[in-house]
Amino acid sequence: MEEVAGPLYVRPQHGAEYTIEELNSVEWKCGGTPQILVPVANGSEEMEALNLIDVLRRAGANVTIASVEDKLQIVTRRHKFNLIADMLLDEATKMRFDLIVMPGGLQGAQKFSSTKKLVDLLKKQADLNKPYGAICASPAHVLEPHGLLKGKKATAFPPMSHLLTDQSACEHRVVVDGNIITSRAPGTATEFALAIVEKLFGREKAVSIAKELIFI
Repeated sequence: MEEVAGPLYVRPQHGAEYTIEELNSVEWKCGGTPQILVPVANGSEEMEALNLIDVLRRAGANVTIASVEDKLQIVTRRHKFNLIADMLLDEATKMRFDLIVMPGGLQGAQKFSSTKKLVDLLKKQADLNKPYGAICASPAHVLEPHGLLKGKKATAFPPMSHLLTDQSACEHRVVVDGNIITSRAPGTATEFALAIVEKLFGREKAVSIAKELIFI
């Protein structure tokens, strides 16, 4: 009988565990349970947003989903899912976060970039030398144009990588440069989330969750 089933996709060079490209390594510090802000907008990429939220909550982080729209419900990019945020961004601006991390999706990223309150939060995060990150369209359409990648290496969705000033790390699936973490697309979203877990909780915790997900 012919074999009709097998692995659909094997991540290249992942070895026994997932890998990330880390430059200028620094410790991501937080007092107690990590407080993480995940902004969402109409047109946010659903796989990236949900991967981040799920994996980070599995790790034990307190993840706040904040809508940058004028209502809690947003409509995701590809399949038009309805996602209900925990609060509006206005409320989140009154809180402190150990990490701000954005999903991609071009429409969502463009909304993030034009939302002054979110950009101000990101700039404050940078000024305080606290971590922030983005995946897919958001590194190129939010971090880069607002000067939040200055002097740093990053990656982004391949068709948008040319928008980055420094494109030398664009081929990596996940790039950590100091307090900034970036990734490429829905297919790298789990690695992206696990890399964040590793920075906040340690390698052992990240590997444990990866095994729980049958990711490695």
